[in-house]
Amino acid sequence: MSRIGVRPVIILKGIKVNVTQNAVNIEGQKGKLDFPLSQRIKVTAEDNKIKVSRLGNSKADRALHGLTRAMIANMVKGVSEGFVKELELVGVGYRAQLAGKKLTMQLGFSHSIEYKIPDGVTIEVPKQTQIIIKSIDKQKVGQVAANIRAFRPPEPYKGKGVRYVGEQVRRKAGKAMASK
Repeated sequence: MSRIGVRPVIILKGIKVNVTQNAVNIEGQKGKLDFPLSQRIKVTAEDNKIKVSRLGNSKADRALHGLTRAMIANMVKGVSEGFVKELELVGVGYRAQLAGKKLTMQLGFSHSIEYKIPDGVTIEVPKQTQIIIKSIDKQKVGQVAANIRAFRPPEPYKGKGVRYVGEQVRRKAGKAMASK
């Protein structure tokens, strides 16, 4: 039995859930999200709870069971609270600014990097070295944060780069000078 899949998802006040044979639609004060269902998974919504069950017991069915329950739980949290990821730019001259639907960053290259912000995601730049990513979709928030971080991941010698707030970068010792 899936330890995650058997737990019911509690529907908070103000959230509307519509379960059809092949999709789950969840609508809340922050927006609306949809999730397509597999034919091997059954979802029921009753008594302010969403229950997920599977039709078979194969390895793929067990994996889909837990995945579907986790996705639905993230959708409920997203339409009620939303998701946030924070990035910080560490390095001399590393900075970011927002211009409309584009995020422009100077990350130590000879050119600036422009990132087009996808629909459904909002980005804030309160300081030049801080980027805040917000959305109701957890996958979009994580993917946008990973895409921005991939432009200049933190390097292990000086720790410069784009990193998540609170991320620990393992530092390496530099070259040791040979003594004569």
